[in-house]
Amino acid sequence: MSRVLPGQTVTPEGQSALAERVRNGDPSAEDELVRVFRSRVLVMMRIRTQEPDAADDLCQDVLIAVLRALRQGQLRDTERLGAFVHGIARNMANNYLRTRRRQVVVDELSESIQAAGWNDPVESAERRQLVIRALSSVSQEDRRILTLTLVEGLKPGEIAQRLGLNDEVVRTRKSRALRKVIERIRDLSRT
Repeated sequence: MSRVLPGQTVTPEGQSALAERVRNGDPSAEDELVRVFRSRVLVMMRIRTQEPDAADDLCQDVLIAVLRALRQGQLRDTERLGAFVHGIARNMANNYLRTRRRQVVVDELSESIQAAGWNDPVESAERRQLVIRALSSVSQEDRRILTLTLVEGLKPGEIAQRLGLNDEVVRTRKSRALRKVIERIRDLSRT
């Protein structure tokens, strides 16, 4: 049985044999798979993320996911092992980038900014009244959806289950209600 060296192109037959060996629990096949695909996956992750540390972690996650999938027999066409590895790597990179975009970057505020008006009870009461008045412009069910989202932190699927609605209906109603409340707060704060 021939072994594949790092960076060496693997024929479809070689990919198939390697995948079968991993599926059958051959530890040397797992090492070989890592040697063959690690550098390719790492390069892809470094290019996609532009973050060397994250790329290293993602590369390791990809290889673990590939090994797990192969052990469970999730690759039907074993001659396409390279495409399978690439697909998992692409999906993990996309998930990482999507998650990173959603994260809010929080900068530390200087002490003078932190102290400026944040604890003003009059201002807080005014804001609270604006929000209460704006919330009255949406239906009771839409207020419930906004409360479950913003206060309890539930996802649309969880809200849909609680209220007996469709996920997409919850997303649409939440978006529409939020837009309406924001517009109403703007209108009320101008007067």
